[in-house]
Amino acid sequence: MNDEPAQELDFARYLRAGDSLLWAQASAEPRTLIEQLLAHQAGPRAVPGLRAFVGIPGGDGIAPEHARRLALTSYTGSGGNAALHAAGLLDILPAHYSSFPGLIARGAIGADVVLVQLPPPDDRGRYSLGLARDYLVAALRRARVIIAEVSPLVPWTAGGPTLAAGQLAAVIPARYPPAQSASAPPTAVQAQIAANVAGLIEDGATLQIGLGSLPESVLSQLAGRRDLGVHSGLLPDGIVDLMEAGVVTGLRKSADRGLTVGGMLLGTRRLFDYAHRNERIQLRDVSYTHAAEVLAAQDRFAALNSALEVDLSGQVNAEVARGRYLGAVGGAVDFLRAAARSRGGLPVVMLPARAGPASRIVAELSGPVSTPRSDAGVIVTEHGVADLRGLPLARRAERMIAIAAPELRGALDQAADGVLAAARTAVRPA
Repeated sequence: MNDEPAQELDFARYLRAGDSLLWAQASAEPRTLIEQLLAHQAGPRAVPGLRAFVGIPGGDGIAPEHARRLALTSYTGSGGNAALHAAGLLDILPAHYSSFPGLIARGAIGADVVLVQLPPPDDRGRYSLGLARDYLVAALRRARVIIAEVSPLVPWTAGGPTLAAGQLAAVIPARYPPAQSASAPPTAVQAQIAANVAGLIEDGATLQIGLGSLPESVLSQLAGRRDLGVHSGLLPDGIVDLMEAGVVTGLRKSADRGLTVGGMLLGTRRLFDYAHRNERIQLRDVSYTHAAEVLAAQDRFAALNSALEVDLSGQVNAEVARGRYLGAVGGAVDFLRAAARSRGGLPVVMLPARAGPASRIVAELSGPVSTPRSDAGVIVTEHGVADLRGLPLARRAERMIAIAAPELRGALDQAADGVLAAARTAVRPA
């Protein structure tokens, strides 16, 4: 965006020893400020004892040499966070996304100093929060110091709140444009999974789109639907096509009728430009996007989330693969529970049936239980749909094996024998 040296901020003026920092994530990440903060902490005037809560990396992420001068915590292992965690330089907070505002309010997630990326102010001097609200709003309420970088490439988005110049301790021009996140074209397997999920979605449904290429692939299969709505933690590029085509109208939503609601924009320039000054797109904070009472008000709420592996009882691991922390607890449980309660709701977890030679439908999870079996809903692979709602363990195992890779079903049958035998013995009449 700008090859000129960025205005240098003297962080020593704003930081205190032991401060906790928090900054906007993903496309909203203030990369100029982060770059300057890391350079400051690598120098002779480094402030001791700093901690930072980081989300989805927007750029290349934080290098290990920087992390040694800044204690890092995150809720996610996405992007460069996975390497930091593997190196022992990133701690993980395994918490539901809906809990973040409360954790910030009571200081469990620190936010003494908050860094943000903003568009230029309007003619009344107000700054929109741009590409994200999510847990950033709670952090801004808690902050002692708010520091901003400003870029004309950041869209002005609706949904509030706004910031006034007097709330900002310092403002510098952004050197970098907002980070873009473009999904790769779906593979044949992903396209089949998306088609299987799309076949479950009715006209008038309200969608939540989880993180990753699989949930977004479902959007490309919905061109024939009518009056869909969106209420989601993130809004990806795929909503632009559906809104422009009149597929996503929100006209049948039970709440926020006519509006597309999300916590942040996660996509490319096309999405950012479409959302700019577009009152049909409303960005809200976590206390609204993930609130149980708000979600419960939506009929036909379809939660679309992905997983790393699912066991035969419906337990989901969305965090760890091959011993590496790659995912998150995130908001999946918040949305899956809401979809289970919604009238006509659809709680979906989708995944490919295998990763290389290994099955992703497993007898026993290799990582933590991100979603418990008590919240199991509809599991989808390229081989079909397993609706586990209301089923006992034996029938769940049978349905899960039926959507596993065909060549791996025999091994799963053998692994499940003990579980199935115990379940059948328990229900056999005396």
